[in-house]
Amino acid sequence: MNQLRLGSRRSPMAIAQSRQVADLLAERTGREVEIVGVTTLGDVSRAQLTQIGGTGVFVSALREALLSGEVDLAVHSLKDLPTGPAPGIVLAAVPPREDPRDALVARDGAKLADLPAGATIGTGSPRRAAQLLGLRSDVRCVPVRGNAGTRLAKVAEGELDALVLAVAGLARIGRLNTVTQVFEPDEMLPSPGQGALAVECRDGDLELAGLLKAVTDEASVAAVTAERSLLEALEAGCSAPVGAYAAATREQLAMQAAVMSTDGTRALRAHGSAPAADAQKLGRGLAAELLRALCERRRLGTLALWTIPLGLAMLAYARALPLPS
Repeated sequence: MNQLRLGSRRSPMAIAQSRQVADLLAERTGREVEIVGVTTLGDVSRAQLTQIGGTGVFVSALREALLSGEVDLAVHSLKDLPTGPAPGIVLAAVPPREDPRDALVARDGAKLADLPAGATIGTGSPRRAAQLLGLRSDVRCVPVRGNAGTRLAKVAEGELDALVLAVAGLARIGRLNTVTQVFEPDEMLPSPGQGALAVECRDGDLELAGLLKAVTDEASVAAVTAERSLLEALEAGCSAPVGAYAAATREQLAMQAAVMSTDGTRALRAHGSAPAADAQKLGRGLAAELLRALCERRRLGTLALWTIPLGLAMLAYARALPLPS
């Protein structure tokens, strides 16, 4: 049997999570897997993600390598995956999801409540910044780029007072020992898909798609489908502070979602539940509920909202801007 070539970003965290998938695939199918490193725009650019196209900048080079035949499959952090379809590519597997929560990393074991007024907290995520400011309006959120090791060093060396990263990412690189506080979803809603991995292959490669079913986890698929359906319906992208989390309880999904103002002072929230088979319907339903709340908050009729792009409506709410007439 031919060795499978798995495309991965070159960062330590990306290689670690790709190795997890490679090992799981080898264990469950007996196929050998070679990891092929691919450099993406998101890895080489120092600009903030909101300035260079959002989290999708981590994905495009891997997809190009997939379509060109350089690799057979590609592994992404699912939260980086754009919600729209990619011609010639299919999402073939979602392995068991890991911890979706966010974590604070600070010196001397400090929690968020222990940080002094004016403390600088590193995060490039509008979602995390908005929720941090909702919890502590007197801290200062500053953009930060670089791999996880580089960011952690900024805290250790005193350049930052604290940092917020995904628990799952820190676990993958063996740095959970740096965590000083884990935020529960009620405190900080995760990004849609956070903690989950996405495995893509070429559309039409039925043999490989069938093979990849061996590593997929249906409960994880249902949860991230609900979360990503909400994000797609809102057309929010990474520039609007949107959080969502769906959890399986028996055969049901319970989901909560929110869109926040960037200064953390306002939030629209929605929650609901549905059978796992109706994950997409659940996500879209909560998106509609958030949009209805936005109409009421802005004293707009429902028809008036549909005359402007939904993503612009979300950003207008987040930044307290007037909506176009």
